[in-house]
Amino acid sequence: MTAPIELHYWPTPNGWKVSIALEEMGLPYVVRPVNIGIGEQFEPDFLKISPNNRMPAIVDPDGPDGQPVSVFESGAILQYLARKTGQFYGADERARVEVDQWLFWQMGGLGPMAGQAHHFRGYAPKVEPDPAKLQYGVDRYTNEVNRLYGVLDTRLKDRDYVAGEYSIADMASWPWILPEGQGQDLDEFPSLKAWHERVGARPAVKAGRAVGNELRSNLGADDEKAEKARELLFGQRARR
Repeated sequence: MTAPIELHYWPTPNGWKVSIALEEMGLPYVVRPVNIGIGEQFEPDFLKISPNNRMPAIVDPDGPDGQPVSVFESGAILQYLARKTGQFYGADERARVEVDQWLFWQMGGLGPMAGQAHHFRGYAPKVEPDPAKLQYGVDRYTNEVNRLYGVLDTRLKDRDYVAGEYSIADMASWPWILPEGQGQDLDEFPSLKAWHERVGARPAVKAGRAVGNELRSNLGADDEKAEKARELLFGQRARR
């Protein structure tokens, strides 16, 4: 029996992308928690498989030619798993182009911009008490997420899924639709809202979204480690 894929993971939107894909594709996997609240993403053993010190990452014992392979970056992981299983990646090259466009749209736009909106709206006020110093960032990223929601809403006006058939493009974008933390009202985007409900109703999406929910209680269990992790995460410079 093939050994399960190791999923190095924490329950965040980028982590959920991969847990959802693994559930959708029916692949056996085991979760290896990476507690980003105390800086486990900076541990040397993790850096061997994810040199950008970000999760998620996977190790597939049954990689190309039957040899183990590790993959970091959530978009690359989704593409790898889709190729491995032949699922959720389009039936021909034209369909794959559609999937890739929207996968990269999420990786380069929706994810980073929504992440910045979360940062300036939620985390930054805890370390910068002067709202005036944060307002530009709050406005900049809240407005950009609003624009991106609009792009997705327009795209979904005449189709059920982002790239035609349900695909890894949907799995990539769905976890990042978190309107409350991003200052958005989903009722302003009816097609996006319907898609979000449609995808969220899938049993595999529900299962993947629930992976590791119990881990969140340990997010900052060690205050000293958590503070060091924050210093690394928001003040890290290149190693030379």
